Amino acid sequence: MKNRSFGFLVFACLVFLTALLCLWAASCVSPAPGDETLLLYARCQGLYREGRFAETAKILAGEAGFAPSMVLRGKAEYFCGDLDAAGKSLKRALALKPHDLEASLFLARVFRESGNTSEAQRTAEKILGDHPLDIRTLRFAAELARERGVGGEAASAALLDRAVEASANVAAESALVFLDRARQRWSGGNSAGALEDLRRARTLLSDDGPVLKAVERLESIISEVS
Repeated sequence: MKNRSFGFLVFACLVFLTALLCLWAASCVSPAPGDETLLLYARCQGLYREGRFAETAKILAGEAGFAPSMVLRGKAEYFCGDLDAAGKSLKRALALKPHDLEASLFLARVFRESGNTSEAQRTAEKILGDHPLDIRTLRFAAELARERGVGGEAASAALLDRAVEASANVAAESALVFLDRARQRWSGGNSAGALEDLRRARTLLSDDGPVLKAVERLESIISEVS
C-alpha cells in the first residue's frame, strides 16, 4: 500500500513539473506579430524592391520585435551606406532569430565593408555550416578567399565549384516544379500551358538526365494526343 502511494506521489510530481515546463516554454515564445506589423512590413518590402532604401529604413526605425522587419531595415541601411546602423539592426534580428540566413549574410557583408574581413569570413563559414549549398554565401566566401591573394585562389576556385554544383541542383528542382505543373495543366485540359511549362523546364536543364527524359516523354504524349 505504501509503495502504491509513493508511486502515485512520484507520478503527481512529474505531472506537475511537466505542466510547469510547458508554462515556462509558452512564456518564452515571442508573441505573434499583429496585423499592423505585418502590413507595415509588406509595405516596406515594396519600397525596398523599388530601391527606396532610406524611406524603408526610416519607416522601420520603430520596429524592434519582429525579426523580418529588423532584417529588412538592416539591409536598407546597408544599401544606404550606414554600416554602423545596419550592423546594429542585423544583430538585433539575429538576437530574435539566431539562424536567419539573410541577416547573417548581410552582417558578413557589413563586416567586410567595415574592413573586418576575419569576422566576415567567420560569419560566412558559420552560414555554410548550416547551409552548405547556399549559392550567395558560396560566392561571397569565394570573393573573400580571392581577396587574400595567391594563397586564396585555390579556396576560391573550390567554393565556386560548389556554387556551380548548387546552381545545377536548384535548376533541376525548379525544372521539376515546372514538370509537375505541366502534368497538372495537361490533365486539366490546358495543353498549351503544359507545353509552355515543359519549354521552361527545358531551359533549366543542361544535361541529358532523368528529368529531361520525363519532360521529353510528356511533350511527346501531348503532341500525339493534340
